[in-house]
Amino acid sequence: MASFRLLVFVQWVFLILLCVVAAAAAGADYTQYVRPFFGAEGAGHMFPGPTRPFGVVKLGPDLWLGQADEYAGYDPNGKIVGFSMLHESGTGGAPKYGVVSQMPAVGNVTNPLADMSVARAGPDEATVGYYKTTLASNVTVELAATDHAGLYQYGFPQGGGSVVVDVSHLLPSFRGQGLSQNYVSGNLTVTGEGRWEGSGVYNNGWNRSPNWTIFFCGYFDIPSTVRTFTGNGSTLSSYGTRDIAASTERVGAVFSFNETSIKSRVGVSFISSAKACQFVNDEIPASASLSSLVDATQAVWNTDVLSKVTTTDKNQTNLELLYTSLYGMHLLPSNRTGENPLWSSTEPYYDDIYTLWDLYQTSMPLMQILQPQAHAEQIRSLIDIYRHEGYMPDARSSNYNGRIQGGTNADNVLADAYVKGVTAGIDWADGYKAMLKNAEVTPANNFDPMSMDSSTKEGRGALPDWHALNYVAKDHFNRSVTRAVEYAANDFCLSQVAAGLGLAADADKYLQRSRNWRNHWDRSASSLGYSGFVMPRFANGSFFKQDPLSCKGCYWADDFYEALPWDLSFYAHHDMATLVNYTGGAAAFVSRLDSLLKPGGNPHGDPRFEKSILNPSNEPSFTSPYLFHFARRQDLSVLRSRRIAQAYYGASNPAFLPGNSDAGAMQSWLLWQMLGLYPLTGQTTFLVGSPWFDSLTVALPSGKSVSISALNRSAAAFYVQSLSLNGQPWPRNWIPHSALFASGGSLEFVMGPHPAPWDAAGELPPSLASEAYLTYVATKKRESRKRAVAFAVMGLVLLGLLSTLSLCVWRRVWGRPRTDKSAGRKWMWVCGRKRRGVVSDLEKDAMEKDGMQKDELKKDPPVTESVRSLDSEEDGLSTPSSLPPPSLPSPPPPAAVVMKPA
Repeated sequence: MASFRLLVFVQWVFLILLCVVAAAAAGADYTQYVRPFFGAEGAGHMFPGPTRPFGVVKLGPDLWLGQADEYAGYDPNGKIVGFSMLHESGTGGAPKYGVVSQMPAVGNVTNPLADMSVARAGPDEATVGYYKTTLASNVTVELAATDHAGLYQYGFPQGGGSVVVDVSHLLPSFRGQGLSQNYVSGNLTVTGEGRWEGSGVYNNGWNRSPNWTIFFCGYFDIPSTVRTFTGNGSTLSSYGTRDIAASTERVGAVFSFNETSIKSRVGVSFISSAKACQFVNDEIPASASLSSLVDATQAVWNTDVLSKVTTTDKNQTNLELLYTSLYGMHLLPSNRTGENPLWSSTEPYYDDIYTLWDLYQTSMPLMQILQPQAHAEQIRSLIDIYRHEGYMPDARSSNYNGRIQGGTNADNVLADAYVKGVTAGIDWADGYKAMLKNAEVTPANNFDPMSMDSSTKEGRGALPDWHALNYVAKDHFNRSVTRAVEYAANDFCLSQVAAGLGLAADADKYLQRSRNWRNHWDRSASSLGYSGFVMPRFANGSFFKQDPLSCKGCYWADDFYEALPWDLSFYAHHDMATLVNYTGGAAAFVSRLDSLLKPGGNPHGDPRFEKSILNPSNEPSFTSPYLFHFARRQDLSVLRSRRIAQAYYGASNPAFLPGNSDAGAMQSWLLWQMLGLYPLTGQTTFLVGSPWFDSLTVALPSGKSVSISALNRSAAAFYVQSLSLNGQPWPRNWIPHSALFASGGSLEFVMGPHPAPWDAAGELPPSLASEAYLTYVATKKRESRKRAVAFAVMGLVLLGLLSTLSLCVWRRVWGRPRTDKSAGRKWMWVCGRKRRGVVSDLEKDAMEKDGMQKDELKKDPPVTESVRSLDSEEDGLSTPSSLPPPSLPSPPPPAAVVMKPA
């Protein structure tokens, strides 16, 4: 009892602390923990400049260092070549944007087409909403931004300087893959009110887009001398005081000032220069100061993003990891609602989606929790793109679908939202049609030089094989194994939506197709003492013999994209019971999975990752460290995933991330690790991990929240000893969405320094495409129905007994005795049997009033037929038809069950 009271007291203290934290969160500044340069160096490709959540404008520096691709414009060692309005963050393949640029210069600019790059005098400075560079020319540049506009504030040395606006400026690529952007044409007009406006046309980039146009409108806060120019390369064709410059040649203008402090306001639009002017005047009026914009941007980040996750912990390193990761996953996509130049629609519109094959596992499920409105808008946008262009994108930029490396993972995003009950204006009928299109209609080939066999723009190019062979043949299509395992996951997601919509035939069809990954399982393939891997297969049915530790180039023309056969052999997250069986059972599965994760497992592995087989820098490996759950080894999931996070993220890695951020995918993986949970896409299952904080709260809509606490947690005590869900003991190593995130709730961990079998009695996570699991579920349902029938029968019997007892009581207390005046004998019924010779005072009075004599009670008159009839009628409980059947409520549906291990 004392321990129970102590537990109640601790829970009350925890709830009070949460309330205090929630109250303090309203005015807290979480931007102090955000480090914009984390992930901007190395392979992370993060954008470090000022922007807002999902903002169109990402205003920042463009730097060149030799022949290196600068994907987000930034390089810690490069020279400044401009400060441009549009960037992406955490992308790969080839740079995109870097357009609508300005470049400050000291002195007279004789040729604005010449190399104007300048080194920096020292390291750049950045906080949320603010960026500052000091050039070797002694010019300072400070930047701030809103959703569609940006502010440049220049500090020139004595005598003033110039600002070059170069419409042809963009971020090039030097990789030689044919993905470098191209400038097509431009125009710029200088008006008498100190305004300049125009547009530029560009194409290509990582998504191989056709021509697209950006419009701009800018102001300087003081008068200037203006000269426009045109030219090719570094050779001028014109350079003078004309107000208009328009050409397929390079186009721009030079604005010269005598003052030392200059401000420039610029807006952009994909619709028109007039709308760009409206944006800049609405969002950055002439009276706006740099500091006011920075404050406003930080307030937006605090309110809309960072305050969604709060903690009482004070560990500076963990706080920086937490809030920098939250910041990094909200930079893309770009919310271009109202800025779609291709069609008119009342639906939201999001662009710069990089890429759903990276984002669907961790980013989109977390976005669904933290940003439910934006998440629903993004799904509506995907469906609207399908309505007008024929396919949902797997990636998209500059208003153009492309590229697609494996499956159609928009299917996964939609299914994950559907099974978790997301509605928010989503037309699920059209959503399902979009998914069906992906599953059934082969897209037109765009003849990508990097993969000529089928479309790399959208859809599933290898559908002919998937339909005819039930696998993808190596001799027909590139990336055959990657496509097959992703198509299987896509079809599983389709089956879940079909089942929810009541389309039983479709649900069964696509569930069957989701098992086609098995057709790539080559039992004869072996590596490191293990047999059985997903391998390439020819159209004649034979397997291609390949070392499971090699993916050749792991690129567009290979069978495996960004993953080894070892990695993709663990990819069937919807069919885990089958996979565990394929690998030889739970013990063999654990051994094999541990070999995937241990350092030194791959002699040819990446030294950055200690030559482990698993590559933590690519998304196909994201879920693998958590799969120990399916063999009831949650402790190993915690140990291995935690080691990856601590070894390759944050303070242990100068670049902050193990690889390319992929628009925040890497950050979202780390966030789930810190929360102590991990989502399985297209399912309502969250695998239980190990939280990094003593207490943490995740805000949900309508004032609800999820609280996560970890008692006895320390750097050494990170193993789960016990878990309570919403105040009740929870023995499973997984949690359904409905129990925690649907309406809020709490998770209370008790931690320790050693593994504990806390989940030994719980059911394993669902394996929704595995026949063994489905058989188990069907058996449990039958047993549940039998129990329900038994309970119903018991209820009928109990009701009958209660009815009999009630009748007895009524007769005993309120009933009038029955007598036969002629025979002088009375029979009275008590509790279903006849009793003679027992007469109450009330009965005696009644008999006296009827004129009966007491001595007549001693006689035994014959029982008349009328009495027998009455007796039989009153004793009718022995005849089932004599009473109507009781009305009982229908039994509740059986609870969801999962397969216990063999």
